[in-house]
Order: sequence, then structure tokens, then C-alpha cells
Amino acid sequence: MGYLPPTGAQWLAANLRNALIINVVLAVFNLLPLPPLDGGRILVGVLPRALAAPLGRLEPYGIIILIGLLIVLPLLGDQMGVDLGVFSRLLTVATGAIVDAIAHVTGNA
Repeated sequence: MGYLPPTGAQWLAANLRNALIINVVLAVFNLLPLPPLDGGRILVGVLPRALAAPLGRLEPYGIIILIGLLIVLPLLGDQMGVDLGVFSRLLTVATGAIVDAIAHVTGNA
């Protein structure tokens, strides 16, 4: 970025950071322990058969469960005046920690 004009360097740095954040959000989301996602498949593979079988049977309903946890639950919480955005906060905290760790490792902290 040293060869770019200052405004071009700022634009490129901001877009590279945005690309990093998007990729980390997708990675963290994909590792949620729900069967249609990779995290659920990992969990099914690690758990003993007695626990993995019931979890594996949730796979056809996984997207409905995700929609409920990420969209419907927070909307109901807003209607009741209660904060039920637990999974959104989990994604935000995990994503922030990973992005900060990457920035620290690359010397951009």
C-alpha cells in the first residue's frame, strides 16, 4: 500500500479489513453447533453415538432453528422489552476476538 496515494491506501485498507471481517463472520457462523452447519457435523462426529444420533436427526430442521434463534427470538424480545439477541452477541464477540487476534499477529493492531 506504500505505492498508493494516501486516499487510495486508506480505501484499500478499509476494504481489506471489511473483507477480513466478512470472512471471519462467515467462518464463526458456519461453526455454530447445529447439524446443517459444519460445526454441527463436527459435534455429531465428536459426540458418543447416544448423543450424536438425536443431534443428527435435527438436521432437517436446522435452518428453521437458525431462523428462530437469529431472527424470530430477537424480534420477540424487542416486543417484550427483553434482549434475546444472545446468538448475535456471541457472533459479535467471537468475530471481534478473531479479527483482533489476526490484526495483532499481522502487526496491524
